[in-house]
Parts: sequence; structure tokens; C-alpha cells
Amino acid sequence: MSKSSIEWTETTWNPVTGCTKISAGCKNCYAERMAFRLKAMGREQYKNGFKLNLAPQTLGIPYKWKKRRVVFVNSMSDLFHEKVPLDYIQEVFEVMNQTHHVYQVLTKRSQRLKEISSELKWTENIWMGVSVEEDKVSFRATDLAETQAAVKFLSVEPLIGPVNNLELDNIDWVIVGGESGPKARPMKKEWVDDVHKRCKEKEVPFFFKQWGHKKFNVDPLDPTIDTKHESHAKGGCQLDGVIYREMPANVQLR
Repeated sequence: MSKSSIEWTETTWNPVTGCTKISAGCKNCYAERMAFRLKAMGREQYKNGFKLNLAPQTLGIPYKWKKRRVVFVNSMSDLFHEKVPLDYIQEVFEVMNQTHHVYQVLTKRSQRLKEISSELKWTENIWMGVSVEEDKVSFRATDLAETQAAVKFLSVEPLIGPVNNLELDNIDWVIVGGESGPKARPMKKEWVDDVHKRCKEKEVPFFFKQWGHKKFNVDPLDPTIDTKHESHAKGGCQLDGVIYREMPANVQLR
């Protein structure tokens, strides 16, 4: 567990680590880079680098948190990876069911999510999300909408292409962000504008996380580019002069 620098959450919890790449959004995976750094630092949970690894020793951690937290589950993996057994996923859900925190679960494997959704206990504190980085994988949003999750969200990040067929029916929140890192692919403003317009039409809370690199930011005077700005994000996070950090279900981050 660690305090997170990710703008839309507070804490990370990783009962699974490691993953395999399944779509274009995985190309420059930040978690893979971080896993190898943690391995080099001697962290036991990452001794196998980015190979998939179950970490049942972490299941008791959320019970120790007295104050309610907003928790990103498996920032370093994908809970719905085909090699994570159903009974282990159910154990993770049991922890979430029994504790009072808000849990944000994010997957690229929406088809498995849809297949086993009925075998999971969906309490209201579990937010389920899918990544939609380009139009080719917009079906993930449709898969998500068919689950029993109380709050359903989309992580349109890294946005590497237009998402013309993005369906927002039964979606409660949308995050958009550009790719960061040394090999980051550009994000075009018109792609962001299109998602933002769809959110406004459907009255879906919109969270613009970052441009990724300041060279992708159409406004070189965006004050949030400055690392000293209170709302700084990688490459800045203003869109037409506005910071959009809307959240669903009246949840406010500390």
C-alpha cells in the first residue's frame, strides 16, 4: 500500500502484481517500468519483475485503515487477468465488501469481467472501470455497462486515438488523460473535446487528468504545467482554461 500520486485516487493496494500486454494502451506500461525498478530495489513482492504474482499477504491491509480511503486496486496489475483464479478475485472482493473504503478497480479485460460479474458480490463501495484508449476497444465500455457494479467508470487513458463509438449509457464517470514517459504518444485536443462533449450531453462527471507532456498541451501558458502549481499534472491539466476534476457519487478526494 502507498499514498498515490494519481490525481483521481488517494491510495493504491496491490493484491496482484504483474501483467501481460493485450492492447495498444499497454505499449509503454508505467507499471512494468516501475516493477523492474522495485525489483532492483529488492522489494520482495516484485522479485519476479512484471510476471503475474498473487499477493495474499496483502489481503489484510485494508482492515488496518481506520479512516475511509479512496483506493485504486491493482495499480500494478489487472485483477481480471486470465491467470488470476476466480476464487482469488472473490477473496479480494470479500475484503472490499467487508471494509468501508471506496475501491476503484480498473481492467482492460472487460470480457472476463462481464463473464464472471454475476459470481461477485458488488457492494456500493466498489467502483468498476475499464480502460478505453482508442476506438478499437470501445466495446469495453459496453461490457462494463452490463455488469452489476454500482459505479461504473471509464479510464480513457492513455488516449492515443479518437473514440468515435464510445457509449456512455450506464456509465457514471469518465477520466481522460494523455500518455507520459519517455516514449509517450501524442494526444490531440479534438479527441479530448469529443469525449468531453459526450460527457456533457449525458451529464457524466468528467475528470481531465493530464496532457502527459507539455509539448502535447495546446496551451503553453497553462499554469498547471508548473510543478509548483497546486493542481500540477504531467504536461498540465487545463482544458480551455478550466481544470475538470469532477467525481461521481459526491466523493471528494483529500
